[in-house]
Amino acid sequence: MSNYKTKLKNIRAFAFDVDGVFTDGKVLATENGDLLRQHDSKDGFGLRMAVLHNYPTAIITGGTSESIRKRFAPIGVNEIYLKSRNKVPDFLLFCKKYSLDPSEVAFVGDDLPDIPVLRVCGLAVCPADAVPEVKDVCDYVSLYPGGHGCVRDLIEQVLKIHGDWQFDPEAYSG
Repeated sequence: MSNYKTKLKNIRAFAFDVDGVFTDGKVLATENGDLLRQHDSKDGFGLRMAVLHNYPTAIITGGTSESIRKRFAPIGVNEIYLKSRNKVPDFLLFCKKYSLDPSEVAFVGDDLPDIPVLRVCGLAVCPADAVPEVKDVCDYVSLYPGGHGCVRDLIEQVLKIHGDWQFDPEAYSG
């Protein structure tokens, strides 16, 4: 694990897995087959702060439920890749669309399917409760578990290092 703080200043964008990152990994199925996930509002606020400060953001998940899109689109996340089994092509597509070098993007993942992206991104991050194999390839292991602040932790650190951790009520309400 390298000193991740030296990489924070190079980060211009964020990409995230969903289950185990924005959630604690638990998924509930309703009688009609809808999947329910519980999200931490602090993670959502951190993501909204990144969007409001014009950081490109992406969700890259193997999940298939449209509820994922319904959760993140209102926050302002425009790049939502569902059914992403091999996440590297979607990650590189996101980078290309926003003229980003992969070294300028932080990715947060928690399980084995995330390892290939964690190896090519600029800052590899995982929640405290990620699987050991993911922790081994990450630059930073958050002090917070998935679904309990690990997203906010990363975003706040990056925005603070860039002087962007400032709340504008007018922009937030718009």
